[in-house]
Amino acid sequence: MSIENIKKQIRRQISMGVGESQKLTRAFIQERVRQIFENMRKEKVHHLNLDSSAIEKIIDSLCDDFLGLGPLQKLMEDAEITEIMVNGPYRIYIEKKGRKVLSDVKFDDEAHLKYIIEKMLSPTGRRVDESFPYTDFSLADGSRVNVIIHPLTVGGAAVTIRKFLRSIAKVEDLVKLGTMDERMAEFLVACIRAKVNILFSGATGSGKTTTLEVLTSYLDHEERIITIEDALELVLNQDHAVRLLTRPPNIEGKGEISLRDLFRNTLRMRPTRMILGEIRGGEAMDYLQALNSGHRGCLAVIHASSPFDTITRLETMALYAGLNLPSWAIRQQICSGLDLIVQQEQLLDGSRKLTYITEVGNLQENRIILKDIFRYEIESVGKDSKVKGTFKAKGVPDFFPFFKKKGVEIKEDIFIEKG
Repeated sequence: MSIENIKKQIRRQISMGVGESQKLTRAFIQERVRQIFENMRKEKVHHLNLDSSAIEKIIDSLCDDFLGLGPLQKLMEDAEITEIMVNGPYRIYIEKKGRKVLSDVKFDDEAHLKYIIEKMLSPTGRRVDESFPYTDFSLADGSRVNVIIHPLTVGGAAVTIRKFLRSIAKVEDLVKLGTMDERMAEFLVACIRAKVNILFSGATGSGKTTTLEVLTSYLDHEERIITIEDALELVLNQDHAVRLLTRPPNIEGKGEISLRDLFRNTLRMRPTRMILGEIRGGEAMDYLQALNSGHRGCLAVIHASSPFDTITRLETMALYAGLNLPSWAIRQQICSGLDLIVQQEQLLDGSRKLTYITEVGNLQENRIILKDIFRYEIESVGKDSKVKGTFKAKGVPDFFPFFKKKGVEIKEDIFIEKG
């Protein structure tokens, strides 16, 4: 009998022997596994012959299965790992210090992987099966998970876990990491306090949601904040916060609650701040309508590769709403409501940088004028792929007088590049 089969058999016996109200502990599992091993020896099951160290490894593995996330538990506890990518039961990649590498961690088989997936899903109320073979959700610690299974994958289920990084809580942490410099940090905090409408853009994994989350820590505790997300990812410290979550369709394909549904309802909830986890469709038009109807300090996330592409994508997705508005009307709403684009990228060496902080200007000849306030300029890329560059100030934003109007102090000289 292989070790994998032994673990499977013990896992089944423990699961069957535990009542619904019984709370599993490490001591209970250790005692139960040793008892099962003793019974197997007495019964001479398949000539079982394992030394004490092998048994201890099996006990540790089963404790991780029942009390944690199985083989993934040690990866979740490693503070240097930022992302875990499971490509079937036998190939698990990790991102560490911006680099993706194959780990030595494996599941016993596909059934073991599915057991851990079900364990992660259980508290969320979401499901994944052949009728709905993919889903997004968040773990209790805020880490975001995507799962996709057969028949949409070949070679086993794929699980992607983007870990919640507790080590990044303030803009000073982002400055230390080199994501931005002190001037950019001062400016963005001032924008949050002055209720500037900001759109955070970047590719998947660029760190834009982390930057947004860090900046939300500077929101006033007296404000009524409402977040709208597909998966609970944003963690707010404020008491007066309402977190809304979309709902996928049920097994009959009914009952779906979309981002648009939640966004429209949010407008009736007297929000001081609205935070949209990600713009990906027709809700872009609802977002623009909110920006142009007096709602200040709206924050949102979008996938785009540059500030110019951000405007193009926002305009395109606004068309999904099906209102048949001319492009100039949508662009007018964008430049009237949106103040700032914060562009973030993951560079060749794995580091994450705010590459653009760009002001959205007026409409001229049916084109939205964009003005860079700060920019990261790459100077060289070494043979080791190490990127060298500098954050540069590019000019005072046109909405600078708005800070004084809102009673937010900020020095004008941070926008002037010295030397």
